[in-house]
Parts: sequence; structure tokens; C-alpha cells
Amino acid sequence: MVANLAKKMVSICTHVSPVLGSKVIYFLKFKKRLNLKNPTEFNEKLMWLKLNNYNNNELVWQCADKYTLRDYCTKKGIEEKYFPRLIGVYNSADEIDFEKLPNKFALKCTHGMGFNIICENKQQLDISNVKKQLNKWLNTKFGYESAETHYNHVKPRIICEEFIENEAGEFPVDYKIYCFNGMAKIILVCVDRKKHYQTAFYDLNWNRLHLREEETNKEVVRPKSLDKMLEIANVLSKDFPFVRVDFYEYKNNPVLGEMTFTPAACLGKYKEEASKELGMYINLKK
Repeated sequence: MVANLAKKMVSICTHVSPVLGSKVIYFLKFKKRLNLKNPTEFNEKLMWLKLNNYNNNELVWQCADKYTLRDYCTKKGIEEKYFPRLIGVYNSADEIDFEKLPNKFALKCTHGMGFNIICENKQQLDISNVKKQLNKWLNTKFGYESAETHYNHVKPRIICEEFIENEAGEFPVDYKIYCFNGMAKIILVCVDRKKHYQTAFYDLNWNRLHLREEETNKEVVRPKSLDKMLEIANVLSKDFPFVRVDFYEYKNNPVLGEMTFTPAACLGKYKEEASKELGMYINLKK
């Protein structure tokens, strides 16, 4: 209930002004004021970029869209084999012919974060509830609820992609590469995504970093395709002061997930020193 009230408050404030909405959501998270006049920490600078660049940047809108991102990548010379296979694109859930879908698949709405349905067994899927959920998401202005208004410029659609899994048939590890002005700097690794979502940070040489208080104690094996992931991330990120490029690994090859300009809605929890260090990578004067 509290979370829903907070979303409504942020949405109302963002309708009035994206700056106001950003200040409110930041205060609700950190219990301190957002510094936009002289930002130094990572989240502050991301907020500044969001409000002063990304909100009016058509290239950001294209890449934040999980469907049109594919066109951007093709123009950058990224081969189609580095994407999940696209099964279908739909303007509403009623257009989906579930009988024609494979037993495993992923349904994703293009205009926000977390609007995903991962199906591991179609025989156990409640199709009626899935349609209701998808249509609800399609009618949600995600950009207002999270004060990430660049998502409001993305056409709400549903894409169906192949199900990506590891050798054990489980959800794969997620590799999220933080890129600054076309240069990959650090990698956020997300493991146990289905059961106990845990994260860890690594540098480009796969040395463990400790940027957050709460991180997994597990050591994650370096992905075999990391060099190719970094190569692709550097190519895709050159047009932006910051973007996070997300990958999976499938059969020892990288698979591009999405590009995220405002990770965790610019509300990620980092140690104070780490937040300032990450903030130093972003030069707002450019």
C-alpha cells in the first residue's frame, strides 16, 4: 500500500514537473534533497542527465525501446545473432496467438522496466491472466510512476522473444555493463534471478569490487564471451555520456538484453565513496 501511494505521489508530481517528480522520488528513497545545481554523486548526475539530456533525446528514446533498439544496433554494425530471436511484435495482448508460441518464451513490454512475463512451460500458463496483466502494463505510463519520462516517448508494444537459459535450463546470469562516453568501466552481475536475486560488481579484468553494502558472497565465474560483450558495449555506448548495456551468455556467446539509461530509476544504493567515484566518470560540462 505504501509503495502504491508513493507511486501515485511521484506520478502526480512528475505530471506537474519532471524535476519535481525526480526530487520527490529521490527524497523518498534517500531522505535527503537532490542536488541538481552541483551534482557530484552517481545518482545525482544520472538525474541531471535524465532531466537535461535523455528526456529530449530521440536516440535515447529509440534505444530505451526494447524493439527499436534492434534497428539502432543494426546501424552500429551489431549482427542479429547477438539478439534473442524475435518471435513476434504486438500492439495488444489480444493479438498474441499463444497456440503458435513455443513452449518456452519471454513476453516483454517495450516502454518500461519490469514489464516481463517469462514462460518456462506454456502448459501451465494462465493465458487469461497473462493477457490482463499485459494490457494493464500497456496502459501504464511507466515514465510518470518512476519519474523517467523518456519512457513516455516509447510506443507501448509487446515483443515475444526466445527463452534464454543456461546449461541447467535455469535463468542465465545477467551481465550489466556500465559505460561512460563509449568506454565500459564496470560490470554488475546478477545471479539467482529467479529465487534469491543477488548482485556483485567486477572490473573489466574480473576482479571483485565492493560498491554496495549488500552483495552476494558468491564468486561468479568470468563469462567466456566477456571480451565480445565489452566490444559490443563500447560500440553501442559511444553516443551517450552514460548507458548500461545488458547481456546474457548463451552457448558461450553474448546475447544483448537491453540498454538502460537510468538504472534503478537513478536510485541505486552504493557506498558513499563508490557513488562519488562513479560520478567522476560523468563529465556534465561536455
